[in-house]
Amino acid sequence: MLFMVIEHFDQARVKEVYARFHERGRMAPEGLNYVDSWISADFARCFQIMACDDVTLLQEWVLEWADLARFEIVPLASSKDTAAAVKKHL
Repeated sequence: MLFMVIEHFDQARVKEVYARFHERGRMAPEGLNYVDSWISADFARCFQIMACDDVTLLQEWVLEWADLARFEIVPLASSKDTAAAVKKHL
Protein backbone atom coordinates (compact mmCIF):
# COMPACT_ATOMS: atom_id res chain seq x y z
CA MET A 1 0.00 0.00 0.00
CA LEU A 2 1.14 3.56 -0.71
CA PHE A 3 1.19 6.38 1.81
CA MET A 4 1.74 10.11 1.40
CA VAL A 5 3.87 11.16 4.34
CA ILE A 6 3.93 14.88 5.01
CA GLU A 7 6.72 15.86 7.34
CA HIS A 8 6.42 19.27 8.97
CA PHE A 9 9.76 20.74 9.96
CA ASP A 10 10.68 23.43 12.43
CA GLN A 11 12.54 25.60 9.95
CA ALA A 12 15.19 26.44 12.55
CA ARG A 13 16.04 22.70 12.71
CA VAL A 14 16.18 21.84 8.99
CA LYS A 15 19.97 21.54 9.10
CA GLU A 16 19.62 19.00 11.95
CA VAL A 17 17.21 16.94 9.84
CA TYR A 18 19.63 16.82 6.93
CA ALA A 19 22.63 16.18 9.19
CA ARG A 20 20.89 13.13 10.69
CA PHE A 21 19.86 11.91 7.24
CA HIS A 22 23.45 12.18 5.99
CA GLU A 23 24.79 10.40 9.09
CA ARG A 24 22.18 7.63 9.47
CA GLY A 25 20.21 7.49 6.23
CA ARG A 26 16.43 7.25 6.13
CA MET A 27 16.34 4.78 9.07
CA ALA A 28 13.33 2.98 7.63
CA PRO A 29 12.73 -0.52 8.95
CA GLU A 30 12.92 -3.40 6.50
CA GLY A 31 9.66 -3.64 4.59
CA LEU A 32 9.06 0.14 4.50
CA ASN A 33 10.08 1.34 1.06
CA TYR A 34 10.84 4.89 -0.04
CA VAL A 35 9.35 5.78 -3.45
CA ASP A 36 10.07 9.49 -3.97
CA SER A 37 9.97 12.85 -2.18
CA TRP A 38 9.65 16.60 -2.69
CA ILE A 39 10.59 19.50 -0.40
CA SER A 40 8.64 22.76 -0.24
CA ALA A 41 10.62 25.82 -1.28
CA ASP A 42 10.57 27.20 2.27
CA PHE A 43 11.87 23.92 3.79
CA ALA A 44 8.76 23.70 5.98
CA ARG A 45 7.48 20.40 4.58
CA CYS A 46 8.66 17.24 2.92
CA PHE A 47 6.19 15.19 0.89
CA GLN A 48 7.18 11.54 0.62
CA ILE A 49 5.58 8.53 -0.98
CA MET A 50 6.29 5.41 1.06
CA ALA A 51 5.14 1.85 0.42
CA CYS A 52 4.50 -0.95 2.92
CA ASP A 53 1.98 -3.61 3.87
CA ASP A 54 2.22 -3.07 7.63
CA VAL A 55 1.34 0.34 9.08
CA THR A 56 3.37 -0.38 12.21
CA LEU A 57 6.50 -0.05 10.05
CA LEU A 58 5.51 3.56 9.41
CA GLN A 59 5.02 4.03 13.15
CA GLU A 60 8.50 2.64 13.88
CA TRP A 61 10.01 4.98 11.30
CA VAL A 62 8.14 8.02 12.65
CA LEU A 63 9.58 7.34 16.10
CA GLU A 64 13.11 7.63 14.65
CA TRP A 65 12.36 11.20 13.51
CA ALA A 66 9.66 12.44 15.90
CA ASP A 67 12.07 14.72 17.75
CA LEU A 68 12.76 16.68 14.54
CA ALA A 69 9.49 16.54 12.59
CA ARG A 70 5.73 16.23 12.94
CA PHE A 71 4.12 13.69 10.61
CA GLU A 72 0.86 13.39 8.70
CA ILE A 73 0.32 10.00 7.04
CA VAL A 74 -2.34 9.61 4.36
CA PRO A 75 -3.17 6.20 2.85
CA LEU A 76 -3.41 6.46 -0.94
CA ALA A 77 -5.39 4.75 -3.66
CA SER A 78 -4.47 5.16 -7.30
CA SER A 79 -6.81 7.12 -9.54
CA LYS A 80 -7.27 3.99 -11.66
CA ASP A 81 -8.32 1.85 -8.68
CA THR A 82 -10.59 4.59 -7.36
CA ALA A 83 -12.29 5.01 -10.75
CA ALA A 84 -12.90 1.24 -10.91
CA ALA A 85 -14.42 1.23 -7.43
CA VAL A 86 -16.69 4.19 -8.23
CA LYS A 87 -17.73 2.64 -11.55
CA LYS A 88 -19.24 -0.31 -9.64
CA HIS A 89 -21.65 2.11 -7.99
CA LEU A 90 -22.80 4.06 -11.05
